[in-house]
Amino acid sequence: MRILVLGAGGTGGYFGGRLAQSGADVTFLVRPARSLQLEQHGLQIRSPLGDADFQVAHVVADKLEALATEKPFDLVLLSCKAYDLDSSLDAIAPAVGERTTVMPILNGLLHYAELDARFGRERVLGGLCFISATKGPNGEVMHLGKPASITFGERDGDPDSACVRGFANLCARASLDHLAASDINQQLWNKYTFLTTLAAGTCLMRADVGTIVAGEGGRDFMQALYRECLAVAEAAGQPVSAQTQSIALGTLVQAGSPVKASMLRDLEAGQRVEAAHIVGDMLHRARSAGQDAALLATAWCHLQAYEAGRAST
Repeated sequence: MRILVLGAGGTGGYFGGRLAQSGADVTFLVRPARSLQLEQHGLQIRSPLGDADFQVAHVVADKLEALATEKPFDLVLLSCKAYDLDSSLDAIAPAVGERTTVMPILNGLLHYAELDARFGRERVLGGLCFISATKGPNGEVMHLGKPASITFGERDGDPDSACVRGFANLCARASLDHLAASDINQQLWNKYTFLTTLAAGTCLMRADVGTIVAGEGGRDFMQALYRECLAVAEAAGQPVSAQTQSIALGTLVQAGSPVKASMLRDLEAGQRVEAAHIVGDMLHRARSAGQDAALLATAWCHLQAYEAGRAST
C-alpha cells in the first residue's frame, strides 16, 4: 500500500512517521520550507513511546502530479485543521486517482460532505484519532502524553474491505494503537459528542476540566452540555451507548483534571479555532432536529465573538 500523508506536523507527522519508520511506503506532501527541514534533519519524533530520527520520502505540491502519475497512491491520509480544508483538498487532488482512497482524521463530521462531493463517497473512509501532538520550534513532531490511537473504517458496504485490511496490517506492523471499526459512523459520533462537549465547555469557561468541576455548578454544567450533544446524536440515529457515555463522563467531570480541549489551547495562543466545524455544526444539527441546546448556543456565540475580535486586531 502506497500512502500519501498531507503535512508532517503533529498528527500527520506522528502517524505517518510511525508507519514510515516500520517500513511502510509513505510520502509526505509538504511546503517547501518543511521539505528543506526534512532534507536537512529528517523526520524527528519526540514521544514518551520512543524518540526517532530518520529520513522520509516527501514531495512539494508542484511535483505531486508527476509523482502520482508515475506511481499512483492507494491511500491519502488527510490531517489538517478544518479551516484549511478547501486548500487541503486542492493540494491532495492530483494524488487521488481512480483507485485512491482518502482517509480524513479531522475532528467533527462537517468535512465529509465536502470530501464526498469532491472525490465520491465510495472513496472516502471514516477516520478519527486520539492524540495530543504539535510541531516543535525546530520542526520536531512533539507527541505529548502516551495516548496515540487511530480508528478507521468503511462508512458503507463491506467493513472488511481490502483497503481497511491493508491499512490495519500496516498499523499493526508499526505497533500503532488502532481499530478497524465495523461501526465507524458510530465511532465518529462517539468522539464528536465528547469532543464538542470538551471544546465548548473548556473554551466557554476558559479553564481545564478540573477547574470547571471544582466550582459550584461546574459538574452539572459539563453534564448538561454533554446531554445536549447526546440528544443530537440520538436524533441523527447514532445514539451513544451507556458504556461509552460513562467513559466520556469520567473525563469530562474528573476532579482535578488538567484536561482541556486543543481548541482552548489554540484560543489561548490567539490562533484560529475550529469553532464552526465543531461547536457551530453541533448546534446547527440540534436546531435542525428541533432541539433548543441553550448551552451549545452560548458556547457558539462566545467563540464567534473571539474570532471576530481576533480578526479585528
